[in-house]
Order: sequence, then structure tokens, then C-alpha cells
Amino acid sequence: MQVLVTFRHMDATAALRRYAETKVQRVHKLMRRPIEAHVILEVIKRQHIAEITLSGEHLHVTAKEATVDLYSAIDLAMSKVERQVQKHVTKRLAHRHDPVPTADAASKRRIAKPAIKREQVVVELMTVNQAVRRLSRDGAEFLLFQNEATDSLSVLVRHKDGSYGLLEPEVAEG
Repeated sequence: MQVLVTFRHMDATAALRRYAETKVQRVHKLMRRPIEAHVILEVIKRQHIAEITLSGEHLHVTAKEATVDLYSAIDLAMSKVERQVQKHVTKRLAHRHDPVPTADAASKRRIAKPAIKREQVVVELMTVNQAVRRLSRDGAEFLLFQNEATDSLSVLVRHKDGSYGLLEPEVAEG
């Protein structure tokens, strides 16, 4: 990335040049291809003005800020530039990855069923205490087992606070 720093109506300082270059270099990580940057720093009476222009990759962005301090003017102008570049990059990614939706595509998305992952589980006959010991030993979040007391399938769940919950099926009447 090529950065050109121009000083107007003031003496050029290495510290300001380095500061402006490092601030502008941050934008480079948002964009893939090399870009050119031109930073114009000037002082008019008591106003310190920073104007930043970026060009490249089908993009031309300009921001200008005036404050009482040149460093803050650079920061404010760069925040404007970063917002514009981020908006441009987001638009390009959305345009490239999301083609214009048609009526067919919209209806397919509404009709599409969620993917269901199927697993087969071996159900063992055990007591609730045995299930608690197995669940704490295995470190899983839940355990499906056949309850010895009720002779039906039950699910033992470990909550985030360390307590357990027992889910037992009940046939709905109606």
C-alpha cells in the first residue's frame, strides 16, 4: 500500500508522517488489493485539517476533518474512511454471494425444512441413580435410558448450574 503524506502551511514532522501512515495502513486489512492513499495535513490559523483520500479496487473514498489538534483530526478522518470502506466491502460481498432473489428462490426458502441429524442410541435399563452416575462420569449433557421403576424411556439432563432434571413421558389424554 502506497501512502503519500503532504504537509501544507506547516513544517513536516516525522512523527506526524508515521502516525498518519500507520493509521492509514489499518484500512489495508479490510481490502484485498493494494490501494493508494493520500493524506493532506494543513494548518489554517488555529484549525488543523486532515484530508484523507483512498483509491483502488473500484473505490474512491475521501474524508476531511478539522479540529484543534492534528492527531485527533487524523483519527476522526480515518474513522470516516473506515466506515465508508467497510460499507463498500460489505456491499460487494453481499452482492457477490447473494444473487438477486427470485420468486422461486424466496418460496423455496420458506418451504425448506430444517436439516435433522439422526443418531441411533443404545438404551440401557437402569435406575435414576445409575443414570446420574453415568452422566457425571461421561460428562455429557443428557442421557436417554429405560427407567427400571417405570419401565419407560426417560431422559436425564444436566443443567448448567450442576443440577439434574428428569424427563419422563406422560401420555396425553384427549
